[in-house]
Amino acid sequence: MAELLQYFLSMLMLVFAIASIIAGIFTAYFGSGKSRAVGAILIIIGLIVFVLFLWGAGLLTFMGTVPAFMNFVGTITKGIVAVIGAVVGALIALGIFLLAIMKA
Repeated sequence: MAELLQYFLSMLMLVFAIASIIAGIFTAYFGSGKSRAVGAILIIIGLIVFVLFLWGAGLLTFMGTVPAFMNFVGTITKGIVAVIGAVVGALIALGIFLLAIMKA
């Protein structure tokens, strides 16, 4: 059960950090006024979560000992390979769908 929690947390933190940073960049660049401030906040939150992810991955050892539930050292490779496999499968299915729609 603890291993499933580590998989879940590692992928949640990685994808949340990347999505938050990308959304923040787009919001800060294309937004105006308050939207730019929201974009900057999204970037900051994404960077904080990404630093926590790197700490859990064992890449930032100067931050101290990682809690047991955040020890992602063995789970990251398997999780990222699983996510890449899911994305490739989804892209293949989307490509076949688009090809079938365009030919019909």
